Amino acid sequence: MADKKIETVYPVQSAFSRDDDSFTALSTSALLAKSSVPYSHRRIADNYVIIKRIYRFQAVQSRITNAERQLLKKYDFNTLEFSTIKQVNEELSYLKKWSTSSNELLRKDADALLQIRCKELKYIVASRYASITNEIYNGYKALERYFEEISKFYSPIC
Repeated sequence: MADKKIETVYPVQSAFSRDDDSFTALSTSALLAKSSVPYSHRRIADNYVIIKRIYRFQAVQSRITNAERQLLKKYDFNTLEFSTIKQVNEELSYLKKWSTSSNELLRKDADALLQIRCKELKYIVASRYASITNEIYNGYKALERYFEEISKFYSPIC
């Protein structure tokens, strides 16, 4: 079976911003959410937002399993605790593209990867960000912003 080369996708960034500019990077997350979003992404985001609004993640969520960690490694993704906003934005653009791919395995893996990311985010929020040891690794903010933007249940007034 021949491996297909996956095209690199770079998120759009303002000409006035720096690489560490989290506002612009989070704006990129919002822009990613405004373009066409696969149904599976909306379903995962709705689930996340509803659980967050109702339960507020008071109970600590479980960490990812070794099998889930291996799937992340297969696609060269770091765990969310060690991902920057820029990395997460790139991953989200990949996952959006892969979720609409004609390759069934790639679509399945893309949905599984987003589920893993959601599980990691729940753990980070439930543990009150204790697993974040460095302020550079704030990719969870981009993922949370993406989920909020694409969910039909999110209201910024809440």
